[in-house]
Amino acid sequence: MDGIKSYILRNQLRPGDPLPTEPALCEALGASRSSVREAIRILTALDIVEVRHGHGTYVGRLSLSALVESLAFRGLLSPDDDFQVMSDLIEVRELFERGMAERLVQSLSDDQVDRLAALVDEMRKAGAGEGNGFIEADRAFHTLLVAPLGNDLIGQLSAAFWDVYVIVAPHLDVFTHEHEAATIANHQRIVDAVRDRDPAEFAAALTEHYAPVRKRIAEARARR
Repeated sequence: MDGIKSYILRNQLRPGDPLPTEPALCEALGASRSSVREAIRILTALDIVEVRHGHGTYVGRLSLSALVESLAFRGLLSPDDDFQVMSDLIEVRELFERGMAERLVQSLSDDQVDRLAALVDEMRKAGAGEGNGFIEADRAFHTLLVAPLGNDLIGQLSAAFWDVYVIVAPHLDVFTHEHEAATIANHQRIVDAVRDRDPAEFAAALTEHYAPVRKRIAEARARR
């Protein structure tokens, strides 16, 4: 595994670039065919390499899919871990959204702000029983919110939050109309802050948005 990773770095290969054939790797690394195959298998699971059957082996996307999968699966393994993972992810999400408040409010285009507002309208309609997809609209909102950063790490950690949320949500308090109304109002406040290009108001809106979520998790954890 270390030999293959060193080969990728040494030859300055990029995602999608082809790797040598299995015999050539064996010769280059001085390793047996079985060792190279096992290393390829593990590196494939980590998305460092990609095997395209009938075509060969290539440098993988180098994504954080393995991390996302492990975070979500951890929530299934233990009745306590799911709350801890979600609590940790919420803290991380709030930290990077608030920490990059100035960049976000300046980077989001007018079209993106309009799309954020449209997603709030979707949440409002779903809450009023006029449509479906409240959670989907919420997820799309936060995905779009950080999109201008172009940061894959942030995007994938955000995806991990939603995967874990699906696991944890059934154990939280019933999502009442009051919770729903507050969530919609907080999202609208975020949109208004971005439209006004006001980073301080944006950060304050995020704090108000995440506080009730943390409270619901803490209460559910205490009951368990």
